[in-house]
Amino acid sequence: MADPKGFLTTPKQLAERRPVDVRLRDWNEVYVERSLLPIITKQAGRCMDCGIPFCHNGCPLGNLIPEWNDLAYRDDWTGAIERLHATNNFPEFTGRLCPAPCESACVLGINQDAVTIKNVEVTIIDKAWDRGGVTPQVPERLSGKTVAVVGSGPAGLAAAQQLTRAGHTVVVYERADRIGGLLRYGIPEFKMEKRHINRRIEQMRAEGTRFRTGVHVGEDITGQQLRERFDAVVVAAGATTARDLPVPGRELAGIHQAMEYLPLANKVQEGDYVDSPISAKGKHVVVIGGGDTGADCVGTAHRQGAASVTQLEIMPRPGEERPGHQPWPTMPMTYKVTSAHEEGGERIYSVSTTHFSGDEEGNVQQLHLVEVEFKDGKFEQVPGSERAIPAQLVTLAMGFTGTDVKNGLVEQLGVELDARGNVARDGKFATNVEGVYVCGDAGRGQSLIVWAIAEGRSAAAAVDKYLGGKTPLPAPIRPTDRPLVV
Repeated sequence: MADPKGFLTTPKQLAERRPVDVRLRDWNEVYVERSLLPIITKQAGRCMDCGIPFCHNGCPLGNLIPEWNDLAYRDDWTGAIERLHATNNFPEFTGRLCPAPCESACVLGINQDAVTIKNVEVTIIDKAWDRGGVTPQVPERLSGKTVAVVGSGPAGLAAAQQLTRAGHTVVVYERADRIGGLLRYGIPEFKMEKRHINRRIEQMRAEGTRFRTGVHVGEDITGQQLRERFDAVVVAAGATTARDLPVPGRELAGIHQAMEYLPLANKVQEGDYVDSPISAKGKHVVVIGGGDTGADCVGTAHRQGAASVTQLEIMPRPGEERPGHQPWPTMPMTYKVTSAHEEGGERIYSVSTTHFSGDEEGNVQQLHLVEVEFKDGKFEQVPGSERAIPAQLVTLAMGFTGTDVKNGLVEQLGVELDARGNVARDGKFATNVEGVYVCGDAGRGQSLIVWAIAEGRSAAAAVDKYLGGKTPLPAPIRPTDRPLVV
């Protein structure tokens, strides 16, 4: 155990965010660099080393949280990163982006503030990078087997790294011009600077993983060609088919899917553009969708100089306390104030968009909405609540309906889909086609980064066993596992 009295004597303390007026001038991460170092050992000491650590169940990766909390408390950062990497290939990603279901499952969180697990995690990995403790793990021998991984998001990268380390020759195919999937072009720079991805890619290259960018599998190379050239194929494409809003006026210029808007802002940071082709500068911006992607659009619009930013959500405003029907250790739906929301704008709940109206040139100018109530299993409009708000740029951030690999690749591979439109798989991540496996959002549907990495690691173990008859690789989850949410 770390500090036996830590949870009694040490109050919860989080990483410090830079002042809003400062961070809106750049695209750097919102947190004060190294602000965790003076406080993190005491925060790690709040861990109670529970007899039954429910944080393990809350984390799909099965992270050894009490172990590396204790090591961080004792200033043993070498031991801490060894335990952290034992279950997680990319803790610098999850430590910045994961909503931390482990903290919702923390036993201390029953009647106090939970341990700041994410903050400890990201400090451990950042210290490891600073000290040169993250090095390539080159396999001692090669198996002679080859694997193609389709998609370079967190699931694909995790699967590729595990299989490379097992001695297989792995090629990752990515249709974009850079590796990273939605980590690269869906996550704004202020949430995770892309240098974190870049140095992981360099590590993986040094280990032997090969990357092919600008290759659209299904068009530039067919599924049949992959099956002929490789001993196994892992489909790890993201859930990029966005949910649309089929209302009158949707065709007006200035209405975009979030995944049309956000990648361009990231490409500016990569140096591809001086200014984004879709910019919020001087415009009244409306973001439809109250989730994390919507918040990313809010923060991006602020940095581009929007005149105003309004975020709409059809659901009622969540409460700030854990709801009674979402008891510990489930992950509750509570009201969150992200860094983007701290920066300004308005959030409107329990409203639905009825239509858009525009100017004579076909540009959107107003969004018309109505208040709604959820009754008898459906949303009903509140009579007399209609109104219009200015909207010169609208982003649709309403989630995703599935992966777009069905546009060619599914037919070419011959894999089946499940009732939800995802690639079907058995209890070992295998599709109906021998040697073809699926992991991440392509098989699970839209989910969290921590589930993607867990699925990538598990699918890698299944592929390794298929290729060699047995495997030492860990498999933290089964395809049927579901998060602790209700």
